Amino acid sequence: MSQYRIEAGTGQHIGDREEQQDRVALFAAPKAPGYMMAVLADGMGGLSGGALAAEQVVRTAQQNFERFSPLTDDVETMLRTIAQEADTVIKLSAMSSDKKPHSTVVLLVITPQQSAIWAHAGDSRLYAFDGPNCATRTVDHTYREQLKAENKRDERIEKEPALAGLLVSVLGSSHSLKLSVGRRDGLKAGDAFLLCSDGLWQYFKEAEMGAAIAMNPVRKACEMLVGKARERAAGSKADNCSLAVVKLVKPEKEVKDYTVKKMRRAV
Repeated sequence: MSQYRIEAGTGQHIGDREEQQDRVALFAAPKAPGYMMAVLADGMGGLSGGALAAEQVVRTAQQNFERFSPLTDDVETMLRTIAQEADTVIKLSAMSSDKKPHSTVVLLVITPQQSAIWAHAGDSRLYAFDGPNCATRTVDHTYREQLKAENKRDERIEKEPALAGLLVSVLGSSHSLKLSVGRRDGLKAGDAFLLCSDGLWQYFKEAEMGAAIAMNPVRKACEMLVGKARERAAGSKADNCSLAVVKLVKPEKEVKDYTVKKMRRAV
């Protein structure tokens, strides 16, 4: 019997924006039984450019995952291919229109070998939880985080707070794409993963998100997090809010039926 079964769900809210430019989806792999993928993209670019970029990310992820086979393919290589292909298409679409589409991306694959492999670019995040505790999360590809990684300082950040959140890696940018990849092995019942846009994570502490996911069914957890984000965003022009939750739960025990039943006579 499997050590766990997978429960997954998504949630979204348009926030106070005129258009929903986030996209989130869950996929199974036709050629890879037992594998599943979650993908989240936060589109940017004005007008409908952001939505088109995010849709391209999801479409590229689905197409590649449908072709994926563990007999011939590697998960990490597939994730890199998805990001690179989406990046190229988004750049080409920008050349053929007056829009400037960009998108973040978070990709997660759960395997039957009890492993989770993920990749991301931008400031959308993936959180990995061990029960209610945050085991790890992705590091944003922002100017602030880049300075920390390089052990540098920029005094302009104090005068221009927006500079700190400037994205240094995002799909569709004129700069070369920087994709970060991570994994977690030995998955077990009680583990969970959260993919979310900055329209959600900015309103929560890690412990709050972990508790909400650990203590509730996936659907209710999604509803609670989106609802609380909207509540805490009151009084501001909140961004689009999107998330996907993948939770590993104990499989239900098989109930054996020992009821004696009358046998039918063969004719």
